[in-house]
Amino acid sequence: MAKSKKKLKVIPLGGLGEIGKNITVFEYGRDIIVVDCGMAFPDDEMLGIDLVLPDTTYLTKNIERVRGIIVTHGHEDHIGGLPYLLKEVNVPVYGTRLSLGLLEYKLEEHGILSTCKLETVVQGQTLELGSFKVEFICSTHSIADTIALAIHTPVGTVVHTSDFKVDYTPISGEPIDLTRFAELGKKGVLLLMSDSTNVERPGYTMSEKTVGETFEEIFMNAKGRILVATFASNIHRIQQVVNAAVKYDRKVVICGRSMINVTRKAMDLGYLNVPEGVLVDIERLNNFNQDKLVIVTTGSQGEPMSALTRIAVGEHRQVEIIPGDLVIISATPIPGNEKSIYGVVNELFKKGAEVIYESLADIHVSGHACQEELKLMQRLIKPKYFMPVHGEYRHLKKHSNLAQNLGMNKENIIIMEIGQVLEINSDGAAITGTVPSGKVLVDGLGIGDVGNVVLRDRKHLSEDGLIIVVVTMQKENGNVITGPDIISRGFVYVKESEPFMEEVRQVCKEAVLKWKGRNWSSRQEIIRDTLREYIYQKTKRKPMILPILIEI
Repeated sequence: MAKSKKKLKVIPLGGLGEIGKNITVFEYGRDIIVVDCGMAFPDDEMLGIDLVLPDTTYLTKNIERVRGIIVTHGHEDHIGGLPYLLKEVNVPVYGTRLSLGLLEYKLEEHGILSTCKLETVVQGQTLELGSFKVEFICSTHSIADTIALAIHTPVGTVVHTSDFKVDYTPISGEPIDLTRFAELGKKGVLLLMSDSTNVERPGYTMSEKTVGETFEEIFMNAKGRILVATFASNIHRIQQVVNAAVKYDRKVVICGRSMINVTRKAMDLGYLNVPEGVLVDIERLNNFNQDKLVIVTTGSQGEPMSALTRIAVGEHRQVEIIPGDLVIISATPIPGNEKSIYGVVNELFKKGAEVIYESLADIHVSGHACQEELKLMQRLIKPKYFMPVHGEYRHLKKHSNLAQNLGMNKENIIIMEIGQVLEINSDGAAITGTVPSGKVLVDGLGIGDVGNVVLRDRKHLSEDGLIIVVVTMQKENGNVITGPDIISRGFVYVKESEPFMEEVRQVCKEAVLKWKGRNWSSRQEIIRDTLREYIYQKTKRKPMILPILIEI
């Protein structure tokens, strides 16, 4: 009997059912390669959390089989998790000059740059990693040096578009290599993994150049100082701000740590062209007339500690809003950030600035393909199997529907969840199991030490407050010496609720006296249950109750 044909395993560890922390594992035999390793921003309910990372336990357990990590572009949701992964799985990282240049800053911050192996690749190159031949295809996105991947395996070719749009007039570099995609389609593609972010938008995504035209129009009519907020990694956008500033004889000031780092690296690598004398240090801000200045800053998402937010609330050390300033927020709100952004906009208006945001002018275009571009990719690739990636479940589902409308067999479309294992070859494809996956939360210097229980407690504390009950007891017989003393935080204002707090103390005292044994945990439970019931009856609130028993 003939041996069964080996299968390729595709294991998404992030980026499905969510926006962010993109990472995909490809496994064939004893070889593993990883595409991207990003981070995500915390949800509103993740109180105190700074970053969200993918769970990479599967890679740490199989470290000896990992041949390398490929980076498709330099956005946070694709490279932000790498410093944490490389501390555990130190394997070569392959990417274009700009992607690795931006990664270097992160690795340096984490103190591991000297121990990491970064290998620069160019568009059009093919790299051999174990059983895999990885081809780097020129693509276009909202950051320079973006690549798509053709992963050639013993069972067939996988095309991974990563984030893309079809931009025929990019600000720099070559347009997307549609010819190569078409060639791959003619040869036969086993699996297409395609960006789903903008699948709900009909038509085409506008070229980045349209934003440049809008900037020029705005700059021509502006009478005072201009502030432009955008993503630090959007070098094409920064280039267009610089071009408009040069045209209308304005100096450019860079504001915000990440913006300074990225622009410096982009200039060093030749991805950002700033004529000599245009860029001025923020310390020299007051040496120029207001109508001769443009400030490029971070904070387009209303991040609490970003430069624009601090400027808006009057807490920035070097920049303050002057009546007549024109602020351009050149970005689309990431879902969930709308409230923060409009809070910043309101503060800017209060201080006398004029604010232009996306709904008022064409000051932002997406870096992701809309429906017609996604259709084009499907038609060019003509894959046997299709897996929508990079999006929430609704995006993946709509992308699946789009493929079906183009004639693709529903049975050959695979909507996956993170942690699932897809086994695929020319004979078939099936989800065969799962691997450890999920979210690793970063809180300050703590990585993964905050889980669901801690988050639940934080939420509980934030909503209903805390009551601490302190009782001092005799060690020998368990009799009460002093207390119970009641300490309240975030529950009620004690000075205005003294009668009620005295009632709580009496209820607590009775509960303490009910129990005569030496089992402290039982006594704590009685205090907790009695108070919880009483307080809920009286207030319809459920504060966290923390009994503390002291033995003397």
